[in-house]
Amino acid sequence: MLMVVDIGNTNIVVGLYHGTDLVRDWRIYTDPRRTDDEYGSILHSLFRDAGVAPASIEKTVLSSVVPKLIDTFTRMIEKLIGRAPIVLGPSLYDRLPVTVPESALHEIGTDLVCDAVSAWTYYRSSCIVADFGTALTFTAIGDEGDIRGVAIAPGLGTALQALFRDTAQLPSVPLEVPPSSLGTNTIHSIQAGVVLGYQGLVESLIARIRADMRAENRPDFARKKAKEAPVVATGGLSSVLAPVTEIFDRVDPMLTLEGLRLIAGMVD
Repeated sequence: MLMVVDIGNTNIVVGLYHGTDLVRDWRIYTDPRRTDDEYGSILHSLFRDAGVAPASIEKTVLSSVVPKLIDTFTRMIEKLIGRAPIVLGPSLYDRLPVTVPESALHEIGTDLVCDAVSAWTYYRSSCIVADFGTALTFTAIGDEGDIRGVAIAPGLGTALQALFRDTAQLPSVPLEVPPSSLGTNTIHSIQAGVVLGYQGLVESLIARIRADMRAENRPDFARKKAKEAPVVATGGLSSVLAPVTEIFDRVDPMLTLEGLRLIAGMVD
């Protein structure tokens, strides 16, 4: 089996693949203070409860946007399965079907690279990935698999937490679609501002990204009547906006893990 690990700022997602099938996945709270032994104990327990033998893991690919946890997880995985993971980074990018701009080589999040690999492999043409994580990111990929650029905004959960943290009387509320934009109580008022406000942000920014891609793209765009770049939504909070917008052509919460699976077959 293949194990893929996506370390995000809020959650760590671990997936097990048998061939092309995702057979198990888990989410673990990200805590940079935990040691490799602590994470190893958590993962060993999850494996045991699922009836998975660590020896059955033949290969591991790791992506992390938390630099402090790369060495922690490398040690943990080596202890757990007896083999060090492949760590995604700039040294591997030239083996991938997408091209990372030289100016962003050491800045772009490896999770965004995974998203780009997965989306471009699926469409084989220009596309946009909206990743709803701790940050809300928009990654634009060109026809040749070139990453054209990234836009970053605070994530839905991050915005909500900031509102709750920095105000005296506003409570934390569930991220759900309100019955109307006209909130008649505090909960619905916050949901209208955050959830429906982010609907506008997402739709407006994607329209702008598409326009900028057209402007920078091939001169014969209009003549060829090329289709607008499709949008893939991913990340744990993508399901919040999916019911209230038609801007997404596809919603795939496991897009990043799928990218890691694909990358596992491209690198050693």
